[in-house]
Amino acid sequence: MPNPVLLAVDDDPGVRGAIVRDLREHYDEDDTPADRQYEVLAADSGAAALDLVDRLRQRRQPIALVLSDERMPGMGGVDLLTKVRDASPHTKRVLLTAYADTDVAIRGVNRARLDLYLTKPWNPTELFSPLDDLLAAWRAEARHEDARTLLFGDRWSRECYQLREFLARNRAPYRYHDTASPEGREALTALVGDEWPALPLLVTQEGLRLERPDVQALATHLHLQTRAELERYDLVVVGAGPAGLTSSVYGASEGLRTLLLDRDAPGGQAGLSARIENYLGFPAGLSGRDLTTRAVAQARKFHVEIVSPQAVTAMRVEHEYKVLRLADGHEVQASAVVLAMGVQWRKITGVDGLDRFTGAGVYYGASMAEARTCRDETVYVVGGANSAGQAALNFAEFARKVVMLVRGPDLSATMSEYLIANIRQRDNIEVLTHTCVVGAEGDDRLRSLTLASPSGEGARTVEAASLYVMIGAAPDTDWLGDVVARDPRGYIYTGPDLPRPPGSTRPEGWPRSRDPWLLETCVPGVFAAGDVRCGSVKRVASSVGEGAVAIQFVHQYLAGK
Repeated sequence: MPNPVLLAVDDDPGVRGAIVRDLREHYDEDDTPADRQYEVLAADSGAAALDLVDRLRQRRQPIALVLSDERMPGMGGVDLLTKVRDASPHTKRVLLTAYADTDVAIRGVNRARLDLYLTKPWNPTELFSPLDDLLAAWRAEARHEDARTLLFGDRWSRECYQLREFLARNRAPYRYHDTASPEGREALTALVGDEWPALPLLVTQEGLRLERPDVQALATHLHLQTRAELERYDLVVVGAGPAGLTSSVYGASEGLRTLLLDRDAPGGQAGLSARIENYLGFPAGLSGRDLTTRAVAQARKFHVEIVSPQAVTAMRVEHEYKVLRLADGHEVQASAVVLAMGVQWRKITGVDGLDRFTGAGVYYGASMAEARTCRDETVYVVGGANSAGQAALNFAEFARKVVMLVRGPDLSATMSEYLIANIRQRDNIEVLTHTCVVGAEGDDRLRSLTLASPSGEGARTVEAASLYVMIGAAPDTDWLGDVVARDPRGYIYTGPDLPRPPGSTRPEGWPRSRDPWLLETCVPGVFAAGDVRCGSVKRVASSVGEGAVAIQFVHQYLAGK
């Protein structure tokens, strides 16, 4: 199979030649590792580039990346890269622009959803770090397209949705065939004949067929570690979102035997985000998938033991150790614990008929992969915060129309301005304010929604196949019982926020002569970081920061023991 293509586009022969030279020296030399070899091609105009893209696609040669100058006669770089996305959706697109045109590049990132922009003149030593990252992401996506693991199932099946979500959260390459579509039925019949097995059906790379597999069977197939290897650790981190991943990386890199547990998969809610655009150091943004992949690789580099899916069901304190009981019945001991479970999507309550469509048209949260299943449809998104805005923009790339249902008068009180601006620029996103879901109808899946104002006025029914709900979140901390103090909503109290009896400077029952540290709970040596902590800032960057700071307190605690 021919190597994937890197295409450089610039009307200036000198600049074009320099780009090609640098790319070939890095990606097209004989000593380049096989998994990083690309064929470097060039075009002198937008029209020539599109013609070349078409010819490459006809001969089925993958196009990994197109890097284009902005200022070209006839067709500018942003317009070209927009057309490239239509022709080759998985190709990474990079704009090359003069420093004076940075505003154009930023508009291109926002409007055309470009992956990256670079300024001229470039330093070759600095050029390849971001390109390497983009190409690594492209290779991961290509593995999904070429994956030999196959999943067959009706899109509206709850079981099938749970398997798709589990595979997506664990970044497992697979190809999905929707048996509710003619193409999916044809693919399944070609594989098994006219007598279909029980669905969903998973066909492994080795050809093993699993009928209606559960999550544990899927975890075994993916070779995930679901049981802790040791009985005792220096540090156990509960929750593998941004805060938990950061704590585990910092802890293990500084010599602590570290166990990281998550009930679902590494990444948390942030791992499902289609695009995080305000994370420092990534001007073109990055997906939650990219962030999680990098963080997990970093954790494994420092020998963090990652056990997932594995829920923690209880915690107790025995002398100086914290004992965590796991869902499989096993227990592990820890000298110190960081609680970083994040939060779970809150469900809509009190709406007739809605619960029975969960997983069959009604979904809480939305992974990037789900957008592709909604091609050319109308998608409804409930919520007005950043997560809902990011999901709406992602769905808008595939859906015919996205309708955002917002309870308040506008988005400004709950959503970042950059997201509001991006939503306004999309012709196929409609924002309905003062609007709630008050009813749902359907048969084996969702067929229609009843919408009304918060007071119930102006009720009307609309056809709807998919409703994605992102109306806020709540912590999953009931398993802590009375061991750790929590506020009425379940968020964990730490440091100065811990409740204290009248006239006392320390929490009731606090056994140490010192005050609790900033991120420490009412149990010495048990810390909380990220969204699960009472009073935390609900942002990825702040969760990462708290995860790092928590380890400094862990070291102080262990030194004091």
